[in-house]
Amino acid sequence: MPCTRVGRADRPAARRCRRVSSGAAHVVRRLPRLLLTLLAVSFCTFMLTSLLPGDPALTILGENASDAQIAALRADLRLDDPLLARYAGWLGDAVTGDLGQSYRTGQPVTEAIRERLPVTIELGLVSLALSLVVAVPLAVWSAYRAGGALDRILTTASFGVMAVPSFLVALFLIIVFAVKLGWLPSIGWVRLTEDPVGNLRSVVLPAVALGANEIAVFMRVLRSDMVSTLQQDSITMARAKGLSTSRILMVHAFRPSSLSLTTLVGVQVGAIIGGSVIIESMFALPGVGRLLVDSIAERDLITVQGLALVIGVSVIVVNFLTDLLYSLIDPRIRDGRGR
Repeated sequence: MPCTRVGRADRPAARRCRRVSSGAAHVVRRLPRLLLTLLAVSFCTFMLTSLLPGDPALTILGENASDAQIAALRADLRLDDPLLARYAGWLGDAVTGDLGQSYRTGQPVTEAIRERLPVTIELGLVSLALSLVVAVPLAVWSAYRAGGALDRILTTASFGVMAVPSFLVALFLIIVFAVKLGWLPSIGWVRLTEDPVGNLRSVVLPAVALGANEIAVFMRVLRSDMVSTLQQDSITMARAKGLSTSRILMVHAFRPSSLSLTTLVGVQVGAIIGGSVIIESMFALPGVGRLLVDSIAERDLITVQGLALVIGVSVIVVNFLTDLLYSLIDPRIRDGRGR
């Protein structure tokens, strides 16, 4: 039923209808920007092979390739066609899921990514969830006790963690928990469908190494915003009404303070994907990051091109969803009234 036909007796339904309409308009307004961004990323990804010095076919096949092999590969990649014609053909194939075929392994790039993507997704989700589960309570408590001993300890510790790169954290975890204590494996991966317990054991160390820096960053940002929110008049009024401390912190203070955290989570998805390249190589995980490293080392440009497209599109889509999430946290942004 259109919002204009909802009677006065059902004002809550009218408000819900207006919120749905406003949310749909918010999505429609941002779709052209999303499509243009995806188009720009796809073009930059396509140019990976076109901007390489020398002959891309020779780079892919190596110095020992014959003239016939090079000519066949140039014809297969349509390297002699105009640039825009090649891009249009490549983009059309990519939209249908055809990212080409690896000239090293003979495996379709889409199939190779599909096999390894679950590992990277699970590693990223576990590390992100771990970061939020640890960072949010620490940030809330630190903001509530701002200036106290625990706040100073957490602040100092967060600065120290942010200064340590993820590969050093990974080395420390391997030495302590895998080599000395022998509690967890240092390399290898067990799929969740094969052995849930083994999968948990294989994901713990990589997830902690990947998420340690994010814990410190999330905590610092949320703590800073909550300190400012707790000084507002609305919090004073909530305290005057006799609301419990936990309700004030988690309902009245956390939600308006979480906008910056939401932005940061969306931005950190790219950092997590980039960090997985190093972490997956160190822990010998069969994920997308390790596939990218191996493809670069083997000069498998077709696979590198497909991986770059998938990673770029993933980061853009996640940030687009983050942008839509703002409207749920603060409706003023959806209605155009936010600052």
